[in-house]
Amino acid sequence: MPAEWEKQKSTWVAWPHNQRDWPNKFQYIPFVFCEIISKISTHQKVNILIEKKTIKKKIDLLLKKYLSNTKNINFRVCKTNRVWLRDSFPIFVKNSKNKKVLMDWGFNGWAKYKNFSYDNKICTKIKKFVGLKSVTPIIRNKRIILEGGSIDVNGKGILLTTRECLLSNIQARNPGLNKQEYEFIFKKYLGIEEVVWLNKGIAGDDTHGHIDDIARFVNEKKIFLAYESNKNDINYKSLKENYLILKKTIKTKQIKIIKIPMPKAKYINGIRVPATYLNFYVANKIVLVPIFNDKKDRIVIKIFKKHFKNRKIIPIDCSLLIWGFGAIHCMTQQEPR
Repeated sequence: MPAEWEKQKSTWVAWPHNQRDWPNKFQYIPFVFCEIISKISTHQKVNILIEKKTIKKKIDLLLKKYLSNTKNINFRVCKTNRVWLRDSFPIFVKNSKNKKVLMDWGFNGWAKYKNFSYDNKICTKIKKFVGLKSVTPIIRNKRIILEGGSIDVNGKGILLTTRECLLSNIQARNPGLNKQEYEFIFKKYLGIEEVVWLNKGIAGDDTHGHIDDIARFVNEKKIFLAYESNKNDINYKSLKENYLILKKTIKTKQIKIIKIPMPKAKYINGIRVPATYLNFYVANKIVLVPIFNDKKDRIVIKIFKKHFKNRKIIPIDCSLLIWGFGAIHCMTQQEPR
């Protein structure tokens, strides 16, 4: 599995349509998507999954308010239940001949939602669009459930994930599957030599422990890691524990840990949402970073600029997008060249 910062052919997103994912705030969400799509498409192709052909014109008109040229925008009719393609879309990998292959993991709505049938069939449609073969990972005669947001790789054989997401009984994706079996799966289907198991994700995370909220490779030898300085915050203990685990694990590997502060706890309608700066997306020439009208926004942007010197850092206000319990990384899926 190539790292996210490697050269990309395109980015895949799905147009928002499920109003129940953003109660009372859905009317603002298409504009956030337009901003994100416009920034990416300035540098590379963006493929947008839409429910039906008839809405293409409406979306195109909306995008033209953000873009003078929409030549890098492609529309593909493919029904989805939700827009979080990081988790429902197949993962692009490369085989021994350096040819791209679609890894068709199963998807079951994070073992939480019942309406996931369209999301679970995305690969079948996408195969026709991209003209690639697919592989369905299987163990114990069952299709393996795996979400892209639950893993992060450095492109050189190391994978990050959490015990909470893959090994706990809460929202179990593959009941009974153990640590050794997951590591075998990652080696066989993603070319992974070592798995780093952090413990827990952050409060408000609907997925229970996705790694792309707490720890991300930014190059082969550098990891951005979320930390909480407020000892009274629910995330303080678990994020400190993750730091200690990571520090111990990578001690002999010359991998550097860069601490990224958490924004102040964010609530919408009295519900805590998983606001984090780690849900960023790396495209060919840019990095889109979620911000939350927080005093730490500026501090974090400076850190990103320091460590992504060859890419432009673009902050995106995700204060409303996060009400759907996801941000920029959750809604995108990269296609390597």
